[in-house]
Amino acid sequence: MDRLTTFIANNPVLVGVFVALIVALVVTEIRRTRRGWKELGSAELTRAINSEDALVIDISPPGDYEKGHILGARNHPYTQFDPAHKELATARERHLAICCTDGYKSSEIAGRLVQAGFAKVSILRGGLQSWRQDNLPLQKGRR
Repeated sequence: MDRLTTFIANNPVLVGVFVALIVALVVTEIRRTRRGWKELGSAELTRAINSEDALVIDISPPGDYEKGHILGARNHPYTQFDPAHKELATARERHLAICCTDGYKSSEIAGRLVQAGFAKVSILRGGLQSWRQDNLPLQKGRR
């Protein structure tokens, strides 16, 4: 115990950085558990589509959507996204999986859906880029 006290006394900056990192990690984990939605990898999303009949919402621009999207995904572009859209309103109790090109905008949309009262919301971790990297199929054109 004396050695620990001596180390702390001799290295206040190092100890301060360590404590700050631990606090940041704890805060991040608390926020992650309270956000109301989950991140799914490609395999997990495939399971959700097959076993839970998850509805995939692609928030990419229409041009990107037409170049390639997950089979059965519906296109609701990020710039025009509205949780009150009639197609989404009928899916309040259904598992909604949000995806975009790179996975960055999906979390914002997922948060909006949770705030609007949707029961089960998830996002595709890494977006369609990760889907492509996992060599999973994409459908081209409009649905």
